[in-house]
Amino acid sequence: MLDRVEREKSKSDLILPWTVVAIMFAMLVAYIVVCHSFGEQLQQPLPQNQRELIRTILYAAAIITFPLTNLIRHIQVRLNQTMPGDDSSKNRYLLTVIVSMALIESVGIFGFVMFMLGDDFNTLYIFTGLSALGMFLYRPKPDEYSAIIEERNARKHQ
Repeated sequence: MLDRVEREKSKSDLILPWTVVAIMFAMLVAYIVVCHSFGEQLQQPLPQNQRELIRTILYAAAIITFPLTNLIRHIQVRLNQTMPGDDSSKNRYLLTVIVSMALIESVGIFGFVMFMLGDDFNTLYIFTGLSALGMFLYRPKPDEYSAIIEERNARKHQ
């Protein structure tokens, strides 16, 4: 187990991963603001049947993105613990958070794309909400990071 000083240091190590989350969340808010501000100027409506097909494909992609992100994150965290190398635990975990957030941000981008193709705000809000939910689910977790540090320390002392 990490002592109190190491725990405080590990919390401060998570500042950069949380900054990545904040930037990604700000991008989601920016999509909504841009669509409200320049909505009709941005939209280039497609015929309804084409939009429905694209929307269905993007919903399926969003549904697949969640478990895929979870799997990739799980693999990355485990690799962070076990892979040899000189990279710090902090850098390894930052990469894990960046990959997770980028995958989940793509769901929000789907909503923006659908809005530009002529869908209404409802579709934008659904995709953006799903993306925000994903950011919450795959946020930086102190326990995950501590487990990486502990496992790497244990492997060094073997």
